[in-house]
Amino acid sequence: MNDDHLFAKFVAESGDALLRYGFVLSGNPHDAADLTQEALIRLHRVWPRVQRTRDPVSYSRMIMTRLHISAWRRRRREHLAWDPPERGVLDTLPSDSERELWHALAGLPRKQRAVLVLRFYEDLTDPEIAQLLGISRGTVRSHASLGLSRLRSAVDLRPATNGDRS
Repeated sequence: MNDDHLFAKFVAESGDALLRYGFVLSGNPHDAADLTQEALIRLHRVWPRVQRTRDPVSYSRMIMTRLHISAWRRRRREHLAWDPPERGVLDTLPSDSERELWHALAGLPRKQRAVLVLRFYEDLTDPEIAQLLGISRGTVRSHASLGLSRLRSAVDLRPATNGDRS
């Protein structure tokens, strides 16, 4: 099999998962599609080397994360939308109670959100996150701590449903 055929097979097998990852990173189906497309273009340029020496999915996610971070630096504001991707996905959408947590996550600063997504969605360790984002491990822990604290505050501020505050 030639390299282009192997690359096309990789895209067919991993494209939807990469699109979902882009959606989790950006919160916007259009940005997710752009991240995925640009990552695949960049991956194709180095495909022979990556397929032999690295995990192409991880490498693609690293490209997408770096592209997303680069976009932060160019934009002052980002608006997360709650619209699901236009293409069907295998993951189930969050329930109404989970949706509130997603909105709280959307309200976090971009770096805190990225650290939490990489830690809890991608299950990366602090050193892996630090390397991927180009920051120190201490900064990763700081962003994670601050982000979790803000999420807990948002959840704790909700009124009790049964009327007592135990």
